[in-house]
Amino acid sequence: MTETDTALRTLAQNVRAARTRAGLSLDELGRRAQVSKGALVGLERAQGNPNFATLVRLADTLGLSVSALMEGAAEGRVRVVTADAVTPLWTGARGSEARLMLTTSGAAPVEVWRWRLEPDEEYPSHPHQAGVVETVSVTSGRMTLVVDGTEHPVEAGQTATFDADTPHAYRGAGHEACDLIMTVHLPPGPGPAA
Repeated sequence: MTETDTALRTLAQNVRAARTRAGLSLDELGRRAQVSKGALVGLERAQGNPNFATLVRLADTLGLSVSALMEGAAEGRVRVVTADAVTPLWTGARGSEARLMLTTSGAAPVEVWRWRLEPDEEYPSHPHQAGVVETVSVTSGRMTLVVDGTEHPVEAGQTATFDADTPHAYRGAGHEACDLIMTVHLPPGPGPAA
């Protein structure tokens, strides 16, 4: 079994368990998350290749982090994750990418992401559930953070934070790639799916 097959099986189990815990039918989860019933059936059968936006919508609807949908059971007190061991959840046409490195445990988990934005490449994000706060720390290059239609330049050595329950986007700026660390602070809710 390949690493991708294992990841799809874990995702399928976690989505099905979270949907069952929430008392949602496939139809209702699909309606709330704006995902077709056929896509959900395939996902719960560990078939297909759900995109990043679909995973975010499902996680938001189920009140979980994206990684809670993707991770298996915890394997000890300390987790060390290497960037090249984590498959990007989003890749842009120009080489940009986003990797979900890990999610902390506890009542209010925090997702830790590594992003690389190529110049002028943009990732638009839909609004998250109320209470989600994002922080971006640029480690090299420059980016433009767009929150509710307003552009905010963020350069190497700068950090920005915002309430993510409004439309937002991340765009590479300048003439070189922008590297950043993003944290997504989730509101207290049901813990990660086991």
